[in-house]
Amino acid sequence: MSDFVQSLRLWFAPQRIRDEGETPDYRFSLANERTFLAWIRTALALVGGGFAVDQFLPDLRWGVRVGLALALLGAGVLCALRAVNHWVRCERAMRRGEDLPVSRFPTVLSLAVAVVALAMVVVVVFGWAGR
Repeated sequence: MSDFVQSLRLWFAPQRIRDEGETPDYRFSLANERTFLAWIRTALALVGGGFAVDQFLPDLRWGVRVGLALALLGAGVLCALRAVNHWVRCERAMRRGEDLPVSRFPTVLSLAVAVVALAMVVVVVFGWAGR
């Protein structure tokens, strides 16, 4: 069975992770959980930002408003999915005594947020399309 499928199964049955390797120091597992929760908070903030752009900027041109809102909502969805995937991958690595996994996701997320922020700067500097 592929590593991805095993990881995906662990999303819905995390108790199975105990079948792998040895139990790590609980402090590391708790730190992994805190990191997971931080990613979930980030995902919720991105989703909230997407809804805020859509609901509170009605004078913004429809395409720009929807584009910014969807970019933030999409980033929130990806962030939430990445949170659980990264939690599982880190927990497995700790139990197996392997190096922790690396990811390009923080860079991609940072770039996406920066693009949306730059678009918002343009909107603030040049005003709303509806005014």
